[in-house]
Amino acid sequence: MSQNASQNASPNASQIDPRALGKVAVLLGGFSAEREVSLMSGQGVLAALQRSGVDAHAFDPAERELWQLKAQGFERAFITLHGRFGEDGTVQGALELMGIAYTGPGVLSSSLSMDKIMSKRIWRAEGLPTPDWRQVRSGAETEAALAALGAPMIVKPAREGSTIGLSKISHASECAAAYALAAQCDPEVLCEQCIVGDEVTVALLGQGEAAQALPLIRIQVPGGNYDYEHKYFSDETQYLIPSGLPAAEEAAIQRLALQAYQSLDCRGWSRVDVMIDAATRRPYLLELNSSPGMTGHSLVPMAARAVGLSYEALCLQVLASAGLDNPLPAALTGTGTAGQPQ
Repeated sequence: MSQNASQNASPNASQIDPRALGKVAVLLGGFSAEREVSLMSGQGVLAALQRSGVDAHAFDPAERELWQLKAQGFERAFITLHGRFGEDGTVQGALELMGIAYTGPGVLSSSLSMDKIMSKRIWRAEGLPTPDWRQVRSGAETEAALAALGAPMIVKPAREGSTIGLSKISHASECAAAYALAAQCDPEVLCEQCIVGDEVTVALLGQGEAAQALPLIRIQVPGGNYDYEHKYFSDETQYLIPSGLPAAEEAAIQRLALQAYQSLDCRGWSRVDVMIDAATRRPYLLELNSSPGMTGHSLVPMAARAVGLSYEALCLQVLASAGLDNPLPAALTGTGTAGQPQ
C-alpha cells in the first residue's frame, strides 16, 4: 500500500520548519452528517497552524470545487473532514491524482477504516477481538440480529461517526425505529453486540513499526450514554487521563490498538475506540477514526497534552507527516484550469 518512505516515522514538532511545508489547505466542513463537527475541528487546526507560522487556509469542499486546490497552488492538505466524502478514501483519492500530500491514512486504509463492517472483518481475520455483529437490511433483520446477539444491542450506520444514527435497544419493539434511524444516514446498517464496561480511546501517531500509542483516556458519562451531545458540547462528560487502569491492562490495550491500526495499514494519525468487558476485563475494538476530531472536547489533543505535546505542536507534527500512497511522476501532476491533466 503506502510507498512513501517519509511516512515511516512522525517528525518531532520542534524540528519542523513551518515555512518549508508550503501552502496548506485545511479541509473542513464537507458534505457528511458530521459537517458541524468538522467545521469546529478545522477552525481549531487552522488557527493553530497559522499561529505556528504555516501558510494555512480554510477550504470547504462543499463550497468550492476540489480541483481548485491544484489550481491555487496548494502543496499539502490537512484533512479535518469527518464521515463520508472526506474520511472514507474519496477525498484522499482526489488528492492522490492531484499530487497533493495529505494527512492521515491513504485511500484504501481510509475506506476500510470508515466502513465498520469491513474493518471488523479484517480485525476478526487477524485474530483481534471485536464485538460480534450482523449486517442488516430491514427492521425484520434487525429483530433477528437482536435474537442472535442478545440485549442490549447497538444499531448504527456502518459508515458514519460521532454516534450519529446510533441506537441502543433491548426489545424487539424498538428494532424497526432503530433500523430506520440508522438507514437515514447509510444504507449499510450494523447491529453490534453491546459490551458493558469501561470505554477507552487510544490515539496513535506514525506508521508501521515506528507508530506509537499515546496514553489511554477513560471516558465516563452520566448514565453511560456517550452520544453526540456528550461528545462535543456537554461539560458533564469526564475524560480520565491517566486512565486509572492497572499499568499492565493499559499497556495491553495500547498494543491492541497498535495492532488494529497496523492491520489497516494506517499512517500519520488515528484514534481507536475500545470497550472493556466489565466481567472479563477483555478489551474489544469498536472502530478506528482515521480523521480524529480536533475540537475543544476532542480526545487526541488531550492524549497529546499528556505526553507534553501542545495542540499547536500536534497539528504541526501531523501536517509534516502528510504524504501520498503512490506519488505520480511530476509530468503527470500538472492540471489545467478544469483540473484535468494537461
